[in-house]
Amino acid sequence: MPDTLIIGAGAAGLMCATHAGARGGSVLVIDHNANPGEKIRISGNGRCNFTNLECRPDRFLSNNPHFARSALSRYTQADFVKLVERHKIAYHEKTLGQLFCDDSAKQIIRMLLDEMSAAGAKLRLETSVAAIRKLETGFEVDLEQGGRRETVTARNLIIACGGKSIPKMGATGFGYRVAEQFDLAVTETRAGLVPLVFGDDVKARLGALAGLAADAAVRCGKAKFEEAVLFTHRGLSGPAILQVSTYWREKEPVSVDLLPGHSADAVIADLRQREGRRQVQVALGEVLPKRLADLVADEAGVARFNLADLSKQQILALCEALRNWHLWPVGTEGYRTAEVTVGGVDTAGFDQKTMQARHVPGLYFIGEVVDVTGWLGGYNFQWAWSSGWVAGQAVAEQGA
Repeated sequence: MPDTLIIGAGAAGLMCATHAGARGGSVLVIDHNANPGEKIRISGNGRCNFTNLECRPDRFLSNNPHFARSALSRYTQADFVKLVERHKIAYHEKTLGQLFCDDSAKQIIRMLLDEMSAAGAKLRLETSVAAIRKLETGFEVDLEQGGRRETVTARNLIIACGGKSIPKMGATGFGYRVAEQFDLAVTETRAGLVPLVFGDDVKARLGALAGLAADAAVRCGKAKFEEAVLFTHRGLSGPAILQVSTYWREKEPVSVDLLPGHSADAVIADLRQREGRRQVQVALGEVLPKRLADLVADEAGVARFNLADLSKQQILALCEALRNWHLWPVGTEGYRTAEVTVGGVDTAGFDQKTMQARHVPGLYFIGEVVDVTGWLGGYNFQWAWSSGWVAGQAVAEQGA
């Protein structure tokens, strides 16, 4: 029987297994999927954005914004990069500190499996959990595999099964049910890093923009991100939108600045001086994609006017449409396409130095199942590595 049973063979679970078994303790990792690390495999278009050089605690959302600080500072992005380099995996920085494999995300999975194997940890796939019971000295867990049931006992039980995002990859709410079984609170959960969708009226207005991408600064409340925006048949996507989606709540607007890094007033003044006798949408085509320029001119009520003929009020309306275009999503595409789950098992129930439940000795939660959600760009993988390392260290030290 294992000393430690880890439920979930994703990023956090595989990372944790290596360190939980580092001092000789026996570790078993189980997963109901047929393959380990499935979300790693599909991430970054198959190249895995495995961490971010700019990773820091203020780029994570949680009811307790300070909770992630301990794990992130004890196992950093630099530590994971050293591991990648030790395994001779070539990588590159794409943009904004995002690190990707040059070749394939499968290299990261292979690295984790090799590390786990070297530590003596075992992996069993296509194995599900039927029941969990607390014992005085640990846990008793009923496992099912291929129609057969087996009961295992373990001193430590680590929940690393992720959240609800991308159910086609096997995501379920299992971890939250375990938390509730042991009287741990679960915060509100919702889809994060996900495209936003519009109602029929807005979709009809923006329909001509489907497939168009543009740089923009997108704001939702106090959150602001400057990256690409992609217009779709359903609404908005692209990095800037995925970022603000984590902060967006129903009935809130999203504000789009179509001239990021530039003053709309200065841009319009320059265009009036140079292109004053041209129609607004034609002149705007110098700084925006044509279809977007047409729509902005229409939204501002100045389509078919020449720039030089605009009144002061019309110029103000045009500048406002360029720097503060308000759009009102009606929802998101949901967990089907969400990269993460926002919310999760409440961090108030854990020791941040170990990830152990305060009132249930031997029970740990790591990774996405916990109420810690990072920005787009490798932050959530870093949380998986850091929280998995912390829990693994705590388990190993316990048995030392």
